[in-house]
Amino acid sequence: MSTLAERLGWGLLPAVPVPFRGDSMDETAQRRYAAWMGRHPVAGVAVWAHTGRGPHLSPDQRSAVLEAWRGALPDRVIVAGARDITMAIEARRGRADALLAFPQRDDPVTYHARLSRELPVIAFWLYEAAGGVAYDDATLHAILALPNVVGIKVATLDSVMTFQRLAGILRAHPDKLLITGEDRFLGYSIMLGARAALVGMGAALPDLQAGLLRSYAGRDWATFHARTAACDRLAEATFIPPMEGYVRRMLWAAAADGALPAEACDDPWGPPLPAEERDLVERVVRDARAAGD
Repeated sequence: MSTLAERLGWGLLPAVPVPFRGDSMDETAQRRYAAWMGRHPVAGVAVWAHTGRGPHLSPDQRSAVLEAWRGALPDRVIVAGARDITMAIEARRGRADALLAFPQRDDPVTYHARLSRELPVIAFWLYEAAGGVAYDDATLHAILALPNVVGIKVATLDSVMTFQRLAGILRAHPDKLLITGEDRFLGYSIMLGARAALVGMGAALPDLQAGLLRSYAGRDWATFHARTAACDRLAEATFIPPMEGYVRRMLWAAAADGALPAEACDDPWGPPLPAEERDLVERVVRDARAAGD
């Protein structure tokens, strides 16, 4: 049987948002979205992550989200965000395959070790403005040395220098997977050593991003460059200030891609956004589809 790292290698894990209408989760749209994603060449998905508003959802909502995705992707990897042991236990009981450990400032090595007794763990370097913790090198080495930590997702947002440093740390742990979370420089992060992607941008145009990873693995440079450019255009329309608005922008992108109803794109925890932003997001998605990317 393939290991979890092998199942993730050169694969895309969209961090999927949850469709809402006002303050109510649209479970019908959720199930249709999961079925839509299941028709695309993704390695799996990440639920309950920052994009999926996991800490904000009620336990019943988290259960409904995980059940929908587990049913739609029975043979693919489901990673569930976890900020504490309660969410980790919920994820195990819901048949998730792994946890994405929300950053923890207090005793992070013990925290990762405890979570890893429930399910395999992907550590998470997240930029501090989004609630991340700048783990020092010694802490990162200790986390990556834990036997049930399979790798780390790195999402600096805009710090190539930090990504380069962290990629260097991963070279001391060749059995661990460097997973990019860098929507704004996805292609370059893969060139730096990432062998999988767990990105909110994957909520729409997932075949484009999965193809980017495959083309790099296959040394198909023309396709890699073309898809990198297309992904950059999507990121430039969605991952912009206010940054917390990216969740709603990705819901708009998913709707423009045919994955969600146009009315199921509310984000109760996000900032208000102008209508012209939606117009831009929809145009970028339409142009990518028209170009065949």
